[in-house]
Amino acid sequence: MTRIWFNHWFRTAYCLIELMKQTDADQLYIIGSNRTEESPIKLQCDEWYHEEDIPEEKYAEYCLAFCRAHNVDVFVPYRYMAKIAAAREKFEELGVTLICETAEMIELLEDKAAAYERFSKAGINVPEYRVVSTAAQFEAAYAELNEKYDKLCIKCVNDKGGQSFRIITETKDEYTQLMYYPTFSIGYDSLNRILNNKGTFKPMMLMPLLNTPEVEVSADCFDCVGKRIIIPRFKYSGHVEKIIFDSEIIGMVNKVIDIVSPKYICDVQFRFLNGTPYLLEVNARMSGGLPLSCAAAGVNIPALALKKALGKAITPEDYSGFTAEEKTISFVEVPAADRHAL
Repeated sequence: MTRIWFNHWFRTAYCLIELMKQTDADQLYIIGSNRTEESPIKLQCDEWYHEEDIPEEKYAEYCLAFCRAHNVDVFVPYRYMAKIAAAREKFEELGVTLICETAEMIELLEDKAAAYERFSKAGINVPEYRVVSTAAQFEAAYAELNEKYDKLCIKCVNDKGGQSFRIITETKDEYTQLMYYPTFSIGYDSLNRILNNKGTFKPMMLMPLLNTPEVEVSADCFDCVGKRIIIPRFKYSGHVEKIIFDSEIIGMVNKVIDIVSPKYICDVQFRFLNGTPYLLEVNARMSGGLPLSCAAAGVNIPALALKKALGKAITPEDYSGFTAEEKTISFVEVPAADRHAL
């Protein structure tokens, strides 16, 4: 019996665990933990634990103690991945295999500016950007880029999950903005006032808004022995996505993979400006939409990653159902069966 721990994942990990269980389900024992007690992931787990709000600098030690106490064989981290990856040797000493990339790769990708510089030098399209950490720098960069692009946006260099992403508008009437649903937009005057009041702040990236056409590409990637699987999902509005094996996108993804050399699964994202694709970011983990890619392309990537982690040989038969065909795919939300009494 292989004991697998998922820590504080987003809710679509429900489907990622389900995919792992499709092969040798009776040999897998799933342990889950989350700060959200009622997370739907709980329904896929044999054991469930509530995570306290543990400081990042102490989290790896917490995970080591958890693995020791619960006899974990395979750890699939999400929360504070870089800290966990940096302690890989300590986990291996306990007999725990990590399904995650190296600390060096994760740290590079979490620093959006450093990653853009690295990829740009390799000839990969990245959007023009400026890094700012003072109001004066922001004002100068905005004046420069605003002359060249219709819309600009800003986010923290070390942003996670798009939390700090804002589209900058020219709207000066803050009361009018208040009358609409909350959005990712912020008026230039409001933003400038906030940054001036702060003085010096964490580095932020100012760049053009990539939204022509309004579609995001999320390419799920996994290297098998003798086969590099790349599944580009073009994400449109209304939960409609298309699997399109666009040669330009696949070529850019291959360049990215050659640079970062992922051992397991990564997610390479693109957006367009005037029809030209630009690298948006690379996530060193399974994406929330990976189950859609697997369903459309006929391949079970989470199960393959687990097999690789366990040191088992991956053969062409394991991905024989993979098809590089264009397909439209979507999802509907349905009630979850109450197997574990949420």
